[in-house]
Amino acid sequence: MLALLVVCAGIFATVLFLYQMPVEAVGYATLLCAALMLLCAAVRFIWWRRRIVRLEEMEGHASLVLDQLPEPEDLEAETYQKLLWELDEVRRQVSSAADAQERENMDYYTMWVHQIKTPIAAMGLLLQGDETDRGRELRSELFRIEQYVELVLSYLRLGSDSTDYVIREYDLDGILRQAARKYAALFIRGKVSLELRPTDLRVLTDEKWLQLVVEQVLSNAVKYAPGGHVKIYTRDTRLIIEDDGVGIAREDLPRIFERGFTGCNGRMDKRATGIGLYLCREICRRLGHTITAESEPGRGTRVIIGLERPLLEVE
Repeated sequence: MLALLVVCAGIFATVLFLYQMPVEAVGYATLLCAALMLLCAAVRFIWWRRRIVRLEEMEGHASLVLDQLPEPEDLEAETYQKLLWELDEVRRQVSSAADAQERENMDYYTMWVHQIKTPIAAMGLLLQGDETDRGRELRSELFRIEQYVELVLSYLRLGSDSTDYVIREYDLDGILRQAARKYAALFIRGKVSLELRPTDLRVLTDEKWLQLVVEQVLSNAVKYAPGGHVKIYTRDTRLIIEDDGVGIAREDLPRIFERGFTGCNGRMDKRATGIGLYLCREICRRLGHTITAESEPGRGTRVIIGLERPLLEVE
């Protein structure tokens, strides 16, 4: 644009010169035109720069409001803005359809989980009193199925906006004893000894969700330490669950809390889903706790849950 203005000023000066106008008059007129052109260019630059700054301020905001865009300066800019409005409308429709589909899937899976509990409970009743090896084997497998169903339900609830957290002070020993009793049959069947040391701690947490974390860690300990030993104890405000099982490969250790990651042990155990420890990490994060793991292949695993008091109000 500036180059065009310079060319026009040059043509103007040339025409006046060819008509043998005085050089002073030609130069004066040319300077006036150049000054006016520079003033217009400066005003236009300032106006353009303000538009750019406004657009840069809007850049990166997920909730971009199109009616906050600067007024179009010409027909081309107006056409682009109309295209943006059309694209935004399409995006809204796609997002709305995706949200509706997600809610529908969530409702279906939640209903399925609750429905599958009925035949599981019925099978449990049918197997009661059957103390044969086959009966004990079936009860063990049924318990695993029930735990997988509970894991799915917890996964669905974790992604819901209405997760029922009840934050207050709880006796940590009571939570640990409940989890140990629940997995007692698996400990006996796997010939795994459990050493549960009294903690004498009261923690600010949600009992149900913290117990789920402990249960998942115990489940992994029983699975990967058959015939071994599991210890549960505390150091300061850290809950430690330690086993002497197969351990975790060094290259897998940084990723064991990722969703869907199973690692070398998971590839050997075809039933591994890579969801359990991911759930543990997310639950601890939401409760204001921490969870880490230390392990050496062949020498066991130590899972450490930090139970420092989160910045939450007690009910």
